[in-house]
Amino acid sequence: MSSASPAPVQLPRTWRPFGVRLAGSVLGVGLLVVCALAWIGFDEETQARFTTFQRLTLFVVGLLAFLLWFALVRSRVVAEDQRLVVVNGYRRREYAWPQVLAVHLPPGAPWVTLDLADGTTVAAMGIQGSDGSRAKQAVRELRSVIDRQTQSG
Repeated sequence: MSSASPAPVQLPRTWRPFGVRLAGSVLGVGLLVVCALAWIGFDEETQARFTTFQRLTLFVVGLLAFLLWFALVRSRVVAEDQRLVVVNGYRRREYAWPQVLAVHLPPGAPWVTLDLADGTTVAAMGIQGSDGSRAKQAVRELRSVIDRQTQSG
């Protein structure tokens, strides 16, 4: 490691998972294409045998898959001047800088965890361990922001 300190992170700064979003998008589109081609490949008699309930069930399963994908896509960590915003799926949490004590991403961990001043920890799915060096860089940046914000606050 070099002894030079990294350039300060400009706020606001948003971190989002890359690999999970990419994989989810590619697999989702692929599944949609396969299902559409399968339906088009059925003859009219086979298509007519699907009941309304069966069609509704397929639609609901597709909707649930979309909602899961959307939850992953919207996960993020946002450092702002006054707070840290953590969005995990459909849940949004906001923390004042003095509340956030540390950032951890142990080897093999799926995502970052934040140590809070009240003694609890919270997952931050916006920085995913599967992103490798990109995740490590995000952790370094977030640590520098925490250090800077807690020293100035």
